[in-house]
Amino acid sequence: MTLTKKSIGDEITTKNYNYLRTCNKMTKKYSSIRTKLNIDVNKTTDKGLANLTHYLQNSKNGVSQYFRSHAETHLASLHEELNILHEPDFQYYLPIKWDIPFPPTANPKFDFIDLFAGIGGIRLAFQNLGGKCVFTSEWDNYSKKTYEANFGEVPFGDITKISEKEIPDHDILLGGFPCQPFSIAGVTKKNALGLAHGFLDETQGTLFFDVARIIKHKKPKAFMLENVKNLVSHDKGKTFKVITETLKELGYSLHFKILDGKHFVPQHRERIIIVGFNKAVFKGKEQFEFPKMSETKFAIKDILEKEVDKKYTLSDHLWNYLQEYAKKHKEKGNGFGFGLTDLNGISRTLSARYYKDGAEILIPQNGKAPRRLTPRECARLQGFPDTFIIPVSDNQAYKQFGNSVVTPLMQAVGKQIIQAVKSKL
Repeated sequence: MTLTKKSIGDEITTKNYNYLRTCNKMTKKYSSIRTKLNIDVNKTTDKGLANLTHYLQNSKNGVSQYFRSHAETHLASLHEELNILHEPDFQYYLPIKWDIPFPPTANPKFDFIDLFAGIGGIRLAFQNLGGKCVFTSEWDNYSKKTYEANFGEVPFGDITKISEKEIPDHDILLGGFPCQPFSIAGVTKKNALGLAHGFLDETQGTLFFDVARIIKHKKPKAFMLENVKNLVSHDKGKTFKVITETLKELGYSLHFKILDGKHFVPQHRERIIIVGFNKAVFKGKEQFEFPKMSETKFAIKDILEKEVDKKYTLSDHLWNYLQEYAKKHKEKGNGFGFGLTDLNGISRTLSARYYKDGAEILIPQNGKAPRRLTPRECARLQGFPDTFIIPVSDNQAYKQFGNSVVTPLMQAVGKQIIQAVKSKL
């Protein structure tokens, strides 16, 4: 055969065609795509990776239009950067077998968005209820890494820089907006440092209004917001009044209640849950009640690992320091101190500061200093299954689980929300 420019072109086209046919017959595992495209969340991760993974998860539904253009651009740049020879065509990658712990729901009953997503505790709850996540946002890169490892999707970043017009339509909006500006510990620390808290905290306190602008534009049928219980009493109730009045002005009837995670896991963890229903849809007549709390008694011994590395045992120096610190504050009439947990009872609230010394939840050990919880035990304390991947360092894992939610509690509330909205889906 004499090679000509045309014949060479035909040969290349035929090879691409045959390769494409072969690819379409093959099962493309997400793990293989992740390796091939070097999908890795790090400090330099931009929204290109978020668009790409969001498109891969939504390529066959109506929201793909929100991500496709940017996803195609990012895919082309990855092919060039990684010297991948075949064309940057999504047909080479779709459909995907999602070999991850928590794949997207195949036949969803409803769709939702996950704001201030953290590591996906609320997403996991609503996926378990048959929902499909169509958009997610989280600013912390370490949390994004954990999120991607478990859900196969990289969250978009800072919500303040994302236009509400870039967010797909959805049935339910979910968000655990930052609690530090309103928490007792956060307010105490900021007061001591002379820093603003609540809505005056310009870095985190005003993020509620980003939730409000998205609700205003997208008008979801319902929403669920989660925060620390101190939100209700912060600034003599003024903060909570601003929040509830804002949500009512947006056209939503509200239900809110402080619920304790101890009814689902061996941890005392009180949170305010705010649920809203669109009055234009439900006319203020939605049938919703918060879940009845179980009387089941949980024990922290049931979530402990059988074999634990000695690195989790406190050093004698740290143990002595914590005891002296507690003694000093007890003499002053303060309640500060470590929490040596009753193994047959429940723990104190796990916080993001747990990585510092583990003082709030210490596990007693015979004949030696107590130990802190392992990251896996922290995951269990928040109701995450053992299939949940922890791809980060212990310190980052402690922060992530301390900032997360009691997943089964979120699922119990979610079940009631779905029951109320199912006739409108």
